[in-house]
Amino acid sequence: MNERGTVAAGTGTRKDTRALCVIDLVGRVVATGAYAADGEGYDRIAAAIGDPRDCVVVGVEGTGSYGAGISRRLAELGYDVVEAVRPKREKRMAGRDKNDPADAERAARDALAGKASGAPKAGGGWVEALRFRMVARDAAVSGPARAANSAHALIVTAPAPIRGELGGMKAPALMKALSRRRRARDVVESSLWESLRSLSLSWIGAKKAAAAHEEAMREILLANAPALPGIRCCGTISAARLAVTAGDNPERAGGESAFASLCGASPVEASSGKVKRHRLNRGGDRQANRALHAIARQRMRRDSRTKPCVDKRTKEGKSGREIERILVRYIAREAYGALVRPTDAACEPYRTSARAAKSERLRAGATQAQASRALGVASARISEMERGRLADAPLLQRYRSWLESLSAGERRESPE
Repeated sequence: MNERGTVAAGTGTRKDTRALCVIDLVGRVVATGAYAADGEGYDRIAAAIGDPRDCVVVGVEGTGSYGAGISRRLAELGYDVVEAVRPKREKRMAGRDKNDPADAERAARDALAGKASGAPKAGGGWVEALRFRMVARDAAVSGPARAANSAHALIVTAPAPIRGELGGMKAPALMKALSRRRRARDVVESSLWESLRSLSLSWIGAKKAAAAHEEAMREILLANAPALPGIRCCGTISAARLAVTAGDNPERAGGESAFASLCGASPVEASSGKVKRHRLNRGGDRQANRALHAIARQRMRRDSRTKPCVDKRTKEGKSGREIERILVRYIAREAYGALVRPTDAACEPYRTSARAAKSERLRAGATQAQASRALGVASARISEMERGRLADAPLLQRYRSWLESLSAGERRESPE
């Protein structure tokens, strides 16, 4: 915050307009106005506020939605921009006005008083590109379920021969069968087959679109934050959810404990009197929380380094959910480190070791398919690991051990 300024400002945001209120340091209203939500309007707002050196802080409502454009423009011009959170209905003071100018004035006062101090997401970077892909992928993922449900509903009421042919088939096989054109005996049967074929093509198209978006998301992550998908048991979707929550400027969270709170992964103290306890945190970004729990569940099932911890906690009397919540807090710490150091130089030794492992495999005459079967992973993961695009240290260690066993077997079989 610029302590040498003479004014503070706040903006109330709507779809097509931006309300502005400028106050001095003792809280008197200096200027108000309404401006269009476009580039020219943003520049007029900046002109009304004045020199950035004279403005202590600007509070902007909805920096993640309608206020994204104005917050980015003011930050580019050198203003100290913070996010002013709209109060819940029950927390608004009774008898106060509720309109755009009043919202702008409240945002200015909250920013000046320090009640609004959160840094907005930077936007405009690779995380924003990832978010666009995420929205499109989520929409595509919901499409196959709707198409399959509609197809099954039509089959239930179809004539007996068609119902007997198609009934009981699983969605992938059913959609493949329905994608072919069929001959019909009358207009009713023709309409049924064409409708089913249209639904199958929608199902296939949505599946392909979701896979294409997911692959594009993986490319974005590997190019800009390879350490994030390199977290053990962290898939593309979970990594994308964590990156979108953090934004292009993850340091705005203020530390790993604050990031855990942002993700709803930090325990909340619920002590009273002599009772000292903590309860589940039900706040924070639920998509990021979902991603952390997905990683924790995969580690509990598959990760050899996590299973001893699970066994230990189980013997202590912890339930599965309690163990999962404990793991989530540690994973949040690991994810924060990957976000603030997305291309850590420490990854280079790993890449060198992965390339050396590939050379050993080629000398041994083994294929990636053989390695994938031996290690119980997809061959694509072996390929990405060898190219240095997947930072999975435990998998690399298992891979090297497997290669050593191959070499030892060849030495035993070789003649004296």
